[in-house]
Amino acid sequence: MVDGVADVVVVGGGIIGLTTAIRLQERGRRVVVVTADGLLSTTSATAAAVWFPVATGTDSRVADWSATAFAEFARQARDGVPGVSMRSTRMPAHERQSEGLPWWGAAVPDLRPLTAAERGPDCAGGWSFTAPAVEMPLYLPWLLGRFTDNGGEIVHRRLDTLGRAGDWAPVVVNATGLGARRLCDDQAVHPVRGQLVLVRNPGLPSSTRIQDDPAGYTYIHPRSTDVVLGGTFEEDDWNTTPDPATAEAILARCTAHVPALREARVLRHAVGLRPARHGGPRLEADPDGRIVHNYGHGGAGVTLSWGCADTAAELVVTAAG
Repeated sequence: MVDGVADVVVVGGGIIGLTTAIRLQERGRRVVVVTADGLLSTTSATAAAVWFPVATGTDSRVADWSATAFAEFARQARDGVPGVSMRSTRMPAHERQSEGLPWWGAAVPDLRPLTAAERGPDCAGGWSFTAPAVEMPLYLPWLLGRFTDNGGEIVHRRLDTLGRAGDWAPVVVNATGLGARRLCDDQAVHPVRGQLVLVRNPGLPSSTRIQDDPAGYTYIHPRSTDVVLGGTFEEDDWNTTPDPATAEAILARCTAHVPALREARVLRHAVGLRPARHGGPRLEADPDGRIVHNYGHGGAGVTLSWGCADTAAELVVTAAG
């Protein structure tokens, strides 16, 4: 890469980095994405990727980012973007919910409480709604194609410092996920291990999510040919090897909730490390404006992606004057 070719270097080639790069292009910036990993080797490629702001905190910025991404994915689903669809979602809860909409509910047009029959005898409440679902093996290549078709360049390189990226462009966007722990010495960044099982889709049309299942965190997300079953939420665990006992437990609780899965053939086991951060996502510019940070989204990278991309792009534009 030749010095001065780019206006902005985005470090990180997952969902956060690519959406930010595209938003910067839409604002007339020449953008280079630097990534250490191949597209389908990123954490984003493993994500179940059904919209929901899980474990993100509840402040107004998170709600706004989530709502922006919801609206963008809904538009993309209407436009036939590969891998993007709108899926009915059932979210039973064992604990009784408070009156009124949940903090994230304003983003969801058809949100309603589950009826007693829908939630089942063991649950006291819950919600029904339609949410964006994104098949990342299809969507990430589409994002990359959109970026490169607009003149963007991908450079595969592992950086030792963010300052090295600053040699190539006046502004750097740090979208490095877990890598920010090393590159920024941000010890608030930590992994949250998620193990999942993929099975053949027997024809399920809708998702189920049970966050307070006594047997463990449970989600059942159908895609075009498979169903993503989960999962785990293991803080500070760097182990990326699937555990057979954990897989059996995931299958047991998912098939208990959706008996149609009992005969579904297991296709694959996978583990992803969610790039979480104590205190929530970091989305801000350094005092000199040369580095804009956009990392720490945990398991909600897809859910926050386009909203955070808008904010990050605006910070870059402001920094550049």
